[in-house]
Formats: sequence, structure tokens, C-alpha cells
Amino acid sequence: MLTEYFSRMKGTAKSPPRVSFSEIAWSWAGAFLGIAAVSYIDHHIFEKTDVVMIIGSFGASAVLIYGAIKSPLAQPRNLLGGHILSALVGVASYQLLNPNIWLAAAVAVATAIAVMHATRTLHPPGGATALIAVIGGEKIHSLGYLYALVPAGLGAVILLVIALIINNIPKSRRYPEFWL
Repeated sequence: MLTEYFSRMKGTAKSPPRVSFSEIAWSWAGAFLGIAAVSYIDHHIFEKTDVVMIIGSFGASAVLIYGAIKSPLAQPRNLLGGHILSALVGVASYQLLNPNIWLAAAVAVATAIAVMHATRTLHPPGGATALIAVIGGEKIHSLGYLYALVPAGLGAVILLVIALIINNIPKSRRYPEFWL
């Protein structure tokens, strides 16, 4: 019985094939421009405010929307819905369970996954967006539900606009696969 359980961990498929240099270069360019745009806005527009524009989960979104553009998890519905809904869940979890940060963190991530599944917006970085709402500093906490709009929503929109431009320049790439 134990042997059968551990045999499931061997995997059933081969590793994916290598991608071309062109694919690597376009993924790099997209990620660079997307993160640069959000970072620039954070540094030059919001620097002297209490508004935060860039969050760590955008790095993982960049991997998906510039490096795995055909993945269902990288599509606009998932990118936007995943970040915004997870941000709302994260803020609610923090506000309801604030004295117990460990519990708020667990509830935020688990509930964000459930909400994303239920709404067909599964985007793995959304779990981090929910977690950041709980464990973020005072600047994040002071945003309250605004966190779902800025940085989560607006940052995701900026990343999406760059993805739409960059991912459709080469003939070998097409983004998105679907909108809704």
C-alpha cells in the first residue's frame, strides 16, 4: 500500500521540450517591459504616497503571461480575476482574523484558491496576492480593500497591456488564447 502511494510520485510524462532562443528572448523582453512599467509607476508616481504599485506576486504573473502564454492560467480572465478576487479575499481574511496572522494567512490562501476555482479564474500568483494582503506591511494594510484595485488590479492591467503588445509581435506567438 505504501509502495503504491509513493509510486504515484514518479510522474507519468516526460519533461517538456526546450524552447527556442526566440521564445526565450520574447519572454525576457515581455517580462522586462511589464515589470519595468509597473516598477516605474511605483517609483515615480506613487513613491511619496501610501499607495503601493508593485507586489511580489507580479513576478510570478510575468512568468505565466510572458513565458507560458498558452497556459489557461496565463489568460486575461485568470490574470485579472485571480489577482483582484484573491486580493479581496486576502484583505477580508486580514481584517477578520488580524490578531491571528498565521490563521489569516492560511485562510487567505486556501480561500483564494477556492474562489478562483469557483470563478474559473485560477492564477497561481493570486495565492501570493492574498498572502501579501495578510503579511504585508503597514503600507499594504492601510490600503484596505483599495488593495484589490491598486496595486492588484491596476498592476495586472498594466502587465496585461504589455503582454498583448509584446506577445503578438512575433508571428510564432499569439496571446491570448481566450478572454472569457
